[in-house]
Amino acid sequence: MWHNEYVRTTVDIPDHVYRRLKNRAASEGSSAKEVILRAVQLILKDRPRKSRKRVKLPLIKSKQPGTLELDNDKIFDIISFAGH
Repeated sequence: MWHNEYVRTTVDIPDHVYRRLKNRAASEGSSAKEVILRAVQLILKDRPRKSRKRVKLPLIKSKQPGTLELDNDKIFDIISFAGH
């Protein structure tokens, strides 16, 4: 993790957004850089992540593993889709 190291980058900001950024920074007595950094830190702040549902894929048995010839149509026929 970087503590006191910075990476220089360039971001294209529309004029109207930049004017609002500069006004906000001036009203807070800070720089545009400080406002941008706070905003990025706020967005990246740790949030509880939604748990993803585990997908269970079908096991396709073969007498000779690695030799099963499948295409999309065959896969579609093998997989039973809920509600179809």
